[in-house]
Amino acid sequence: MITALVVLHVPLGNYMARTYTAQTDWRIERVLYRIVGADPTREQRWTRYLGSVLAFSAVGVLVLYGLLLVQTQLPAPWGHPGMTPALAFNTAVSFTTNTSWQNYAGESTLGHLGLATGLGVQAFASAAVGMCVAVALVRGIVRRQTDKLGNFWVDLVRSCVRILLPLAVLTAVILAVLGVVQNLDAARGFGTVAGGSQTLVGGPVASWESIKLLSGDGGGAFNVNSAHPLENPTPISNIVEIVAMLLIPVSFIRAFGVMIGDKRQGWALLAAVAVLFALGMTILGISESLGHGTVPVAVGSAAEGTETRFGIPGSALFGQAATASADGAANSSYDSFTSIGGAVLMANMMLGEVSPGGAGSGLYGLLVVALLAVFLGGLMIGRTPEFLQKRLGAREMKLVGLVILTAPIAVLVGTGISIALPAGVKSMGNPGPHGLSELLYAFTSSVAGNGSAFAGFTGNTPWFNVALSVAMLVGRYLPMIFVIALAASLGAQRQGVVTVGTLRTRSPMFIGLVVGATLIVVGLEFFPALALGPIVDGVH
Repeated sequence: MITALVVLHVPLGNYMARTYTAQTDWRIERVLYRIVGADPTREQRWTRYLGSVLAFSAVGVLVLYGLLLVQTQLPAPWGHPGMTPALAFNTAVSFTTNTSWQNYAGESTLGHLGLATGLGVQAFASAAVGMCVAVALVRGIVRRQTDKLGNFWVDLVRSCVRILLPLAVLTAVILAVLGVVQNLDAARGFGTVAGGSQTLVGGPVASWESIKLLSGDGGGAFNVNSAHPLENPTPISNIVEIVAMLLIPVSFIRAFGVMIGDKRQGWALLAAVAVLFALGMTILGISESLGHGTVPVAVGSAAEGTETRFGIPGSALFGQAATASADGAANSSYDSFTSIGGAVLMANMMLGEVSPGGAGSGLYGLLVVALLAVFLGGLMIGRTPEFLQKRLGAREMKLVGLVILTAPIAVLVGTGISIALPAGVKSMGNPGPHGLSELLYAFTSSVAGNGSAFAGFTGNTPWFNVALSVAMLVGRYLPMIFVIALAASLGAQRQGVVTVGTLRTRSPMFIGLVVGATLIVVGLEFFPALALGPIVDGVH
């Protein structure tokens, strides 16, 4: 996995940087601009760029909501009658916000139409929206004395046509060759080796699987997601899926270094991401391999809920990659992880999408933390903080603070209200600390745009269909609003002057500041909640 990412992220990152800085458009792109009525030569002020982001996403929710309701009227395999209006709304919000929270079982609720043209289209669109916001922030850092952040429609189309679509086609072909099902068949009966019968569901799974992984969407065509042998059949496909989840977020860091004209800056941020990822993987791997309890000790690991095709290492690595990349896919039951292992999965999401986070959202989350680290470094030496020759004043740091505080406020308020209500308590599959962990995980996953869940939690209720939808909208779009405003504030500044006192933001000290700031801030925000849930569950 590491070798594949190191080899692939350099050419892909360079290509992504060229994509967003190219001066010419492809013919198909010009056709799409005419369809949406966009002028590709006209750049937008930050308010208009932000308005385009929000308007496009709002239309996406409405269109997907309508399509999911229509598919309930179609015969199988194109439709399925199992989706209520409340569930359709929750699902529409989930996939438009790139969260992929699923309050339903895929094979028994969603038909081919909803999967391919509903969730499939939104997987491309929602990922592209996050990539656009990241590019807007990079432009704000690079540009001088301007309020123009580019053209949202150009960034959106290029993200889909030049980056997501080619990668999705290539990955889908690889997965289909490895055995992931790809057809438009209805459910079919088969005889088993033991002489019995079994019903298997077909569908456009390989084409969905590729974009769900690359985009950070993570939703499963089947209820058990990537633990299903038709979604993830072999250890080789397991590695391919892990690489696909991490590829675009890691490559975006490289693209950032190329776009600002300093590749070493990209390497510094990538080093911080690698430290955070390795820390989580180490704790998770040890926890799952040496799980406490009679049965785990007897078998040598916490193997319950884990696919034998992948084993403990393959399941732990997949879980680490899925929660660190905001993808939400799963090849094992996260509810079956040890208490400390489950805490690591939650902590990955609580980091704020920085290790490496989602497509686009990971980069702008990482840059926000880098700005905070530079600010703290400036306070230590009594100097006005600067990042890439941009001063970080009161306005910039207020916006950074708002981005960082959005997630903990949404998660903790949502969890607190839900646990105080009978409807919230009834959805907890277990009592005590583990039940609290299930509820805390649900809101953390929703706000962080992840979408994975502890299996004991029941989310398909009137309260949680609404509450989690609100959490997803808040967790996705409030940070985007603040990030685009931050990009405008940085872009309006003049170019600063590098002096002997300027913090070198590609040094080991800066890497340490980024890692330290991330861990300290997340600890202050979430440690009390973790202590009441998975930590006390682990030492009970």
